[in-house]
Amino acid sequence: MTGEKEVRGANRPGPRPLGLHLALQSLTWLSSRSALPFLKAGWQPWSPELTSEAEALAKELAAADPRALEAAVDAEAAIRFARFLQGVAAYRAHPARRSAGDIPVVWSEGTTRLLDYGLGKGGKRGGVPVLVVPSLINRFYVLDLAPGRSLLRHLAQAGLRPFVVDWDAPGETERGFGLSDYVAGRLERALDVVTAETGRPAAVMGYCMGGLLALALAARRPAEVSALALLATPWDFATLPEAKRQSLALMMPGLELMMGAFGALPVDVLQALFASLDPWLTVRKFRRFTPRDEEPAADSLFVALEDWLNDGVPLSAPVARETLAGWYLENLPGRGEWQIGDLAVQPAEVRQPALVMVPARDHIVAPESAWPLATALPRADGRAIAAGHIGMVAGSRGPELVHAPLAEWLLEAGGGR
Repeated sequence: MTGEKEVRGANRPGPRPLGLHLALQSLTWLSSRSALPFLKAGWQPWSPELTSEAEALAKELAAADPRALEAAVDAEAAIRFARFLQGVAAYRAHPARRSAGDIPVVWSEGTTRLLDYGLGKGGKRGGVPVLVVPSLINRFYVLDLAPGRSLLRHLAQAGLRPFVVDWDAPGETERGFGLSDYVAGRLERALDVVTAETGRPAAVMGYCMGGLLALALAARRPAEVSALALLATPWDFATLPEAKRQSLALMMPGLELMMGAFGALPVDVLQALFASLDPWLTVRKFRRFTPRDEEPAADSLFVALEDWLNDGVPLSAPVARETLAGWYLENLPGRGEWQIGDLAVQPAEVRQPALVMVPARDHIVAPESAWPLATALPRADGRAIAAGHIGMVAGSRGPELVHAPLAEWLLEAGGGR
């Protein structure tokens, strides 16, 4: 059984949710015009460190012709809006498409599949087996994004045998799944396949949300897990800013209504929650995106990453409740109260050698949320990585900063040396 699913691209849906990004720019345009009288009158509150700049701006505005100023604001807003639309159009029309490859599928159950990257081109059948656990929200192939930007293929070339879990979107069965169904069910059975296939315990590696699932697996199956690597994995959710916590608490009743109607938390809602972390990030990226003949590789990588970002999957309603309410609002992991099945997941009881890699420029998983695992795991090696959340696995410095040292550590800790 072979064949990674071909990545879509002919009708690109992104950047998702497009309506939100368009509305944000429209509201900014309108609010900029509305704010002019307040700015000129000095009624706009400013941070103390911006007092001198604010006073200078107020003087310039007071001296400006009102109609000319409004026309200039409108002209600049129109230019920015047009650049964003041009960037979106260029992205959607770009010919680059990720080649999915022909990766053997060694096991499947429902919508979950297990892909063996150690049997692909250039891989080695032997070597330390590594079960790679991605997030349930985003598809796994950010770990195999493009030539030279593939963590999975780097591990295989280093002599490891990586197996990656492809969760895919929840089907009818998975829409009723909670985290225990995924970990104590699907993930444990995937581990059984890996150990039966290779005849030895496996190292387990988790990325982002997948790191918590990997940690729970290591706690539940210590005899079959030889080592544990956690990349950009949150743990202490008490670090979430109080304003964001309150906003999420206010949104939960509406999200519950949505999940009741759809049986899951839709992709665009999840994308909107991520966009709230930096509302202008998508706008800035697409304003700058103008394909150039002299940089086709850079353009193709931009398109590949955006395709992945816009190819997310919904979360089953039980998982959404467990993560949004149980993790972010109640901090069950950080308080030692998060359970998978009948087992409370306690890092202090996970005795395998562990590697905790924390990207220093992570705007999705705050470093202060991830670092507690490096302290709580008894045999942890904590390493700060000079990269961002996605850049650590798919960025230009990913092979140097993460892929190579991770492979070396897995070979050593997993018993391959």
